[in-house]
Amino acid sequence: MAEYDTISKHLIQTYPDDFIRFTLGRADIEVLEVLETEQPTVESRRADSLILVRIEGEDALIHCEFQTADSTDTPMSHRMAGYIGRAIERYGLPIFSFVIYLRPGAGRRDKGYYIQELPGHRVVVEYQVIRLSEIDGQAIIEGGHPGLLPFAPLMKPPSGMSADAWLRQCLQATEALPLDASTKVDMMAGMAILGGISYELSTVRRIISQEGFMDAIMRESSFAQYLTQQGIDRGIEQGIEQGIEQGIEQGIEQGIEQGIEQGIEQGIEQGMRRGREQGIEQGLERGSRESTIEDILDVLEVRFDADAPGQFAGRIRAIDDLQQLKQLLRAAVQVDNLDAFQHALDAEA
Repeated sequence: MAEYDTISKHLIQTYPDDFIRFTLGRADIEVLEVLETEQPTVESRRADSLILVRIEGEDALIHCEFQTADSTDTPMSHRMAGYIGRAIERYGLPIFSFVIYLRPGAGRRDKGYYIQELPGHRVVVEYQVIRLSEIDGQAIIEGGHPGLLPFAPLMKPPSGMSADAWLRQCLQATEALPLDASTKVDMMAGMAILGGISYELSTVRRIISQEGFMDAIMRESSFAQYLTQQGIDRGIEQGIEQGIEQGIEQGIEQGIEQGIEQGIEQGIEQGMRRGREQGIEQGLERGSRESTIEDILDVLEVRFDADAPGQFAGRIRAIDDLQQLKQLLRAAVQVDNLDAFQHALDAEA
């Protein structure tokens, strides 16, 4: 999803050293430059991140792709082969490539390579697959790499710790960072939005509010301001319209001109506040919808057939209503066969 992609790219571009240590597992690498990733293709498809580094005196590229869910239109191995090939063509350097899967359950079918087996035309392209749900989150918190902290709620919590307690600990660890207040607020905003991949919207909002961070995120985070700009614009427009109406009504008693001015000012203020709240809520709710869709496809694959997700994926992804998707998830768990699930899907359509 676009907001997850935006946050992930911003973090790796701002904290490249943290991601390089995370992906390669070594600290003796010098970051030279975060490269522009616009690649010269007809589609202008962008790689998420290309970083020029120096390893043991030799220049190389670190390439990272962030995936919320499995790639369905084009297999991830094909996409990676294209990214890697174009980067080699453009820069002529060795390349270390990684796919980082954000959502639990995603990437399990990604084998980390593309192979073409034709006599005399064999092609092999390999890359590393990283599934955040399999990463020790406590080690990330203790590792002193702030650029990775917004991803920590998607990682494996300490043994015996509940998901809610883990999210609280991640927020508290961010608050304890030796960074300026605005940077920490941005990180918490990124953590809140990324957390919507694994947590219900209501859970994220409740915990952030209980920890006392919601007001700061809404007022000060550049992440929240950027990602909710469309929501703010819509809120301002609606607020102005409502403000004018209220102002005219008040103007009958207080003077039409003064009432309209006050109504517009109040409408703009209310519209901006409502727009920010609606923008973050919509972003998190979209994450819950995508997570439920992937859960349905995973259950169908595990219970019935490896081809089952492909059979129903298009119709399931076309459903916008989160409650309908949750009904389908229950059906996927309970039905005895794919015909019964087809019937449930037809009923929800």
